[in-house]
Amino acid sequence: MTEVVADLLSRMTREEKLAQLVGYWGLLDPETGELGPYRTPLVSVADDRTTDEIIRHGLGQLTRPFGGRPLDPARGAQIVNELQRRLVEDTRLGIPAIVHEECLTGFMAWGATAFPCPLAYGATWDPSLVERVGDAIRTQMRAVGAHQGLAPVLDVVRDPRWGRVEECIAEDPYLVGCVGTAYVRGLQGDDLTTGVVATTKHFAGHSFSEGGRNLAPAHVGPREMADVFLLPFEMAVKDGGVRSVMNAYQENDGVPAAASRELLTEILRDRWGFDGIVVSDYFSVGYLHALHGVTAGQAESAAAALHAGIDVELPSPDCYGAPLADAIDRGLVADADLDRAVERVLRMKEELGLFERPYVEVAGSIDLDPPEHRALAYEVAARSIVLLKNDGVLPLTDGARLAVIGPNAASGAALLGNYSFENHVAAHFPDAPPGVAVATIADALGVAAVHGCDVTGDDGSGIDAAVAAAEAADVAVVVVGDQAGHFGGGTSGEGTDTDDLALPGLQPQLVEAVAGTGTPTVVVLVVGRPYAIPWIAEHAAAVVGAWFPGEEGGTAVADVLLGRVNPSGKTPVTFGRGAGQQPFPHLHKPLSRVGYSRSSTRPVFPFGHGLSYTTFEYGNLTIEPAEVPVDGEAVVSCTVRNTGGREGEEIVQLYVRDPVAVVTRPLQELRGFARVLLEPGAAACVRFTIPADVLSFTGLDLRRVVEPGRIDLTVGASSEDGRLHGAFTLVGDVREVGERRRLTTGVAVEPRR
Repeated sequence: MTEVVADLLSRMTREEKLAQLVGYWGLLDPETGELGPYRTPLVSVADDRTTDEIIRHGLGQLTRPFGGRPLDPARGAQIVNELQRRLVEDTRLGIPAIVHEECLTGFMAWGATAFPCPLAYGATWDPSLVERVGDAIRTQMRAVGAHQGLAPVLDVVRDPRWGRVEECIAEDPYLVGCVGTAYVRGLQGDDLTTGVVATTKHFAGHSFSEGGRNLAPAHVGPREMADVFLLPFEMAVKDGGVRSVMNAYQENDGVPAAASRELLTEILRDRWGFDGIVVSDYFSVGYLHALHGVTAGQAESAAAALHAGIDVELPSPDCYGAPLADAIDRGLVADADLDRAVERVLRMKEELGLFERPYVEVAGSIDLDPPEHRALAYEVAARSIVLLKNDGVLPLTDGARLAVIGPNAASGAALLGNYSFENHVAAHFPDAPPGVAVATIADALGVAAVHGCDVTGDDGSGIDAAVAAAEAADVAVVVVGDQAGHFGGGTSGEGTDTDDLALPGLQPQLVEAVAGTGTPTVVVLVVGRPYAIPWIAEHAAAVVGAWFPGEEGGTAVADVLLGRVNPSGKTPVTFGRGAGQQPFPHLHKPLSRVGYSRSSTRPVFPFGHGLSYTTFEYGNLTIEPAEVPVDGEAVVSCTVRNTGGREGEEIVQLYVRDPVAVVTRPLQELRGFARVLLEPGAAACVRFTIPADVLSFTGLDLRRVVEPGRIDLTVGASSEDGRLHGAFTLVGDVREVGERRRLTTGVAVEPRR
């Protein structure tokens, strides 16, 4: 504990301590600068206190001042400065507040860059690119006085019926961990006094809820929890140095995550060494009694959450105010627990430099969407687009007559995720001016779109016009998919779960009608989840996948279709054959492949799949040494050559399998990947250095071990397109792996002639 923190803690009253453990969620009044109650059609926080009453004893966090309503960034920064001044000058101890905001697809503020959704981050398979995204978001947030971002989501996708799939990076924990850790590094920067605290969420198992239903219980054993769902968080803590973690909403085996001391203290802090702050997901402390029924009321919920390890209750005081004081008085939780949480919060404020620099400079306007950030948004979108199928119709030829069809062809909102400002906030303020410019796919192609049908609903009156347009064209481009919107306000997003993985509404019929004309049909999927599209995969001439590609997504999709960009994205999730087969990610056990009597379980498009306008050849696999000590490492190398006629990028993927172990093991696990850019005819050597640590797993007694025995490996272009196969043998005695284990495989790419 530093001298500053120790001094403050020694002088604080209980009311001042409690004030540091809560946020306050209010709408900023741009005219008066005062905090008003937060009330929208979806959420209402019933608190009519004045600003002076709210901050009388101080305040731990200010909740989403920029993410509550359309607000000019410079004016918002001025108001936040004034609120900080009142905290510094008008309260007894003068402690500034941490300002937190959502930043899942960019800073969720009016006028800020709308980046692609996290599934697109995963589809790039490019951690360094995602780190640059985090860095851009950091500069925007710091420019207006925000200090903590509620991202990244490190949930491992298990069931595409879940509405929050679009918020996730991938279905593979290793890919999630690598990309998510890079985002953490970018957001936090090298020095937290100029950085933004990243908040990994939802800890843990949130994505494996019953039936893909939001908040529903998860049923995850301790072995799968450790080896799959905890791995990305462990990587973010140990390799990324993340400074904040947010609990999950759901229960696992009867224990809500918000009340799990095992998760929030024993694993996170005692084992992994995390020393940042744990913040509650919105309202989750109150849910302990209101929804889960594991506590009798607010005081008991506060005691359970604080004892488990939650330091700060968000978004507003519900249980951590007077109810927590009551819990302490009743002996439900100790004063020491209160002091420990307050010390963590004060230490975080000191790390952020808030005691020395509580304000930001505001000189004129603040541009939250500068050209370099729009260019970065385009780069992410372009690299994330996946060419799923192509019979040669793409790229489109010059002069081809195009029919651009579909509900998402001329929709800018369809390109943006649920946690974009436009879809999450501005939708509740219909009179607000647009925050960022978004060019649609039809705009970028320069062709007026024929709507055909809506994303949802049963009005098919426009399908005849779409058919007529297709019949008069050389190629039909049909843009279908999702419209993001939370809690049922769309087809994808938080609280927007589905029991049917067919494309929503009449979109399947629209595609079938257009393809039935005989005109070559290109289907562009603008989606937040992988839909079951076996008919489209069979009958369309080409299929292109775009994962809510952001404000520059329309231009990026058009550039891929026109051949200005050679597609290089790979699927971060499996496209299965139907809702009835879920969950069925690529990371499954041997007996998971047992099929159904009347259908195949073979994916429509597998994890890691993606085509290019060029071709790649793999060869020269070497594995050294043949026998690897259980505390050693294997070096796997191969040559990849561009055998086509244009420059392209291949994502080389390394999968391993442990065929004989003391517990059942997956048929394959991703343990390395590399993006390789090659000119026509050029080749590169890709070298993977695999520590034995990354081959460890949780054994019978729940200890993490490396076992001796053969390890099979595959290097290839997807989880089902293995080009090279080999094996090595781990030798020695069973080794227990400590908490300092190496978590990633080393990767090097060297040009070859």
